[in-house]
Amino acid sequence: MNLQQLQQHNNELAILNSIAQVLNQELDLEKALDRALQKSIELLQLKTGWIWLFNPASNTAYLAASHQLPPIFAERPELLSGTCYCIKKYLTDKLDNASNISEITCTRLENLQDGTSGLRYHASIPLSSQQEKLGILNVLSTDSQELSQSNLQLLYTIGDMLGIAIARARLFANSRQTGVIEERNRLAREIHDTLAQSLAAISLRLESMEILLEKEVPKARLQDQVQKTLSLTRNSLEEARRSVLDLRASPLEQGNLATAIELLIEDLRSPKNLKVDFEILGQYRLLAQRVEMALYRIAQEAINNIRQHARAKKVRVSLHYQNDSVVLQIEDNGIGFDFQKEQDGFGLISINERAKLIHSGINVQSSPGAGTQITVTVLETISNEG
Repeated sequence: MNLQQLQQHNNELAILNSIAQVLNQELDLEKALDRALQKSIELLQLKTGWIWLFNPASNTAYLAASHQLPPIFAERPELLSGTCYCIKKYLTDKLDNASNISEITCTRLENLQDGTSGLRYHASIPLSSQQEKLGILNVLSTDSQELSQSNLQLLYTIGDMLGIAIARARLFANSRQTGVIEERNRLAREIHDTLAQSLAAISLRLESMEILLEKEVPKARLQDQVQKTLSLTRNSLEEARRSVLDLRASPLEQGNLATAIELLIEDLRSPKNLKVDFEILGQYRLLAQRVEMALYRIAQEAINNIRQHARAKKVRVSLHYQNDSVVLQIEDNGIGFDFQKEQDGFGLISINERAKLIHSGINVQSSPGAGTQITVTVLETISNEG
């Protein structure tokens, strides 16, 4: 390899590295494609380009990103709709590997002069992932500027990177949707079970009050039953409202796991005047949405149990980001409980159910008078899935 070839090779690696950084920094797919397209055009000194994606449901193509379109497309937007030579070629498996990439006359600009900025030829690069057709990358040059074979090969590599980014984004979206459905179904069951238990208890109290009325017991005793029933009703209503609020919106939509847990802790500090510590150990990193949601709900359930039952004076919550795992730990110095007798309590059932959804390990340690410690460990291989 001579000096010129080495310089060209290094330049190509620098371009690919720049594209990779763009794709890794942007979570939103359309924004990532738009920025990657802009960077590709800039680094390869091209004029304009666009990206077609195929809708998996309808298998129709739509314009997902574009950069510096010629004026004719603003005047005649219908030119960017429907099929074209590239799409037909791609769908018939004639645009599926490096040897088939070539510059062709753009049929969308065919027989047009005004408003085309002198654009004629473009390279068509297939975007695929594991035999699935995802879309097409088109980059255009003037009719006097044809891309070199090395640039076409570089664009094919960029197309591979875009294909991986698209497949990853769709997988993440599907996983997130699945996680949302699982979460809402679980919350629906929780609301049903909670209300069923509460209404049964309220019904029993009302029946007892009816008996007391028939026996004409002292007014003070009757008032005591009324107050206990009202208190149970208020608590049940508050619990139902909390669960419904959980169904309406994800607490992670406006932030990450750490900030969401911090808000939970602030809520715990306010009414009880508890000493609550929260710390993040290791290098913080973003986890899969369903994993962060499950860990948040586990923390929420544990904190609710502390608020309602623990009588604790001190609470400690930690998130430990280790090399190959993430550990959430919640511990308090409250009254504790007999784990062997009460491990089927409603709160622990919910926590265990959420832990199973993300295939995490869970350890609960508690005994009467010794507080409670809950530790959830998620392996990195699980937290990075979808």
